[in-house]
Amino acid sequence: MSSNPPIRSSRPRSRWAAGLPAVTAEQIVDQALLLTSTHGLENWTLRQLASAIEAYPAVIYHHIGDRDAVVNAVLERVVGMLPVPSGALPWRDWFRVLLGQLRGVLRRYPGVARRLALYGPATQEAAPIMDQGIRLLQDAGFGKESVLAYNLMLGVACQFVAMEDDREHSTAARRRMAATFGDQRDNHDMPGLAAMGSFVQEMAEHPERLTGFYASFYDYAVERCLDGIAKRLEEISRRS
Repeated sequence: MSSNPPIRSSRPRSRWAAGLPAVTAEQIVDQALLLTSTHGLENWTLRQLASAIEAYPAVIYHHIGDRDAVVNAVLERVVGMLPVPSGALPWRDWFRVLLGQLRGVLRRYPGVARRLALYGPATQEAAPIMDQGIRLLQDAGFGKESVLAYNLMLGVACQFVAMEDDREHSTAARRRMAATFGDQRDNHDMPGLAAMGSFVQEMAEHPERLTGFYASFYDYAVERCLDGIAKRLEEISRRS
């Protein structure tokens, strides 16, 4: 029989034994939000989250569930940060305000926009926004296309933010693109390609302009999307 003493864990068997307060679901989501803000939604693990709350992973499972459940709680918290515009606004102004606020909220939590673009905001917090937005489109005359128009505008906005999230961490790819297109700046046979080369090269030479560029590009995409939706409403109105 071995005479070695049993190995004892240096970690207390409970938070109570360590003199620590009990963990709550709200605290878990708080820390998951912080990890998302720092590392991105897809770049932290449950073990890292458990370490942040100074507890075992089992505590997270007990209060919320697995990682997907925590991610859903993060999505709900982030969507809940989005103010609902006044329902007194015309539909186009309402969506302009909503989508303008959306980028500011989502950019604080990289990866959330991609998840929303892929799967939609299946959260309780999204319900008031969704209901009011679709009702405004219905009242404007979009009829059965109201849901499609709503999903199009929100989807385009989330995809653009997701693209911005991804590009922020792809410096090497941006450099390769700048080198590839930069060589085409003086291509007189393809003036369109030359224009693209000049644009990309300028961005590469002045990276400090990227933040302003992405913000203006996002606004441009939102406005052109609104233009298209408004044009569609004219077509629907003429048919009715």
